[in-house]
Amino acid sequence: MTAAIARDPIYRRRRFPAEVIELCVRWYITYRLSYRDLVAMTAERGISVSHTTILRWVLRYVPEYERRWARHARPVNASWRMDETAISIRGRWHYLYRAVDRCGKSVDHLLCADRSMEAAQAFFRKAVATHSPNWPRKVNLDGNAASHRALRLLCHEDPRWRSVVVRGRRYLNNIVEQDHRAIKRRCASMLGFKSFRTAAISLAGIELAHRIRKQQFTGFRPRNRRSESLKQLWLRALA
Repeated sequence: MTAAIARDPIYRRRRFPAEVIELCVRWYITYRLSYRDLVAMTAERGISVSHTTILRWVLRYVPEYERRWARHARPVNASWRMDETAISIRGRWHYLYRAVDRCGKSVDHLLCADRSMEAAQAFFRKAVATHSPNWPRKVNLDGNAASHRALRLLCHEDPRWRSVVVRGRRYLNNIVEQDHRAIKRRCASMLGFKSFRTAAISLAGIELAHRIRKQQFTGFRPRNRRSESLKQLWLRALA
């Protein structure tokens, strides 16, 4: 009897090989490609796959890939710069909250429906939970009053927020505003997000690829740039 091919459990009952799935998802979140671009590129390799299938792969596997890469995440600096950028979903503006540290390394992100105080609080709760037990020493904000009020009220939830220095110096946020460009450039090649869930997962994948590009994971900084390809780094991270 022929032995079964060893597969990662997350790919069980999938008709396509794991290599094809990982390739399509990795290329989609890393490069400025649409789903139909990927259909044409895989067709040249003799693989027939529809754009809706690739969409389902992105929605299914990006959260799992995020979890596996998170095992190798480097700690970030305790000085954060937080800002939000507008993202269109079905013709309505939503807001992607993002923060980077003083060195430009990504801290966290959260897609929200508005720029309210509750949205800012949700972002800060998620950011500190991601980097627990580390805590920020300084947080620089823009002029959005809701973000400043959110941090003041978070002091009642956790006393550690009282020791955080909150600043509103506009020039210090230049680094995060420049960092938005990588995310916005990737979104420009898309035809637009059709649902909040699709947008949130796709943006999470784009943020993951951006962090990989900025070498924010331990053991994945090649001594020689030619020593390992992006494919090899992904295979080691997902193993």
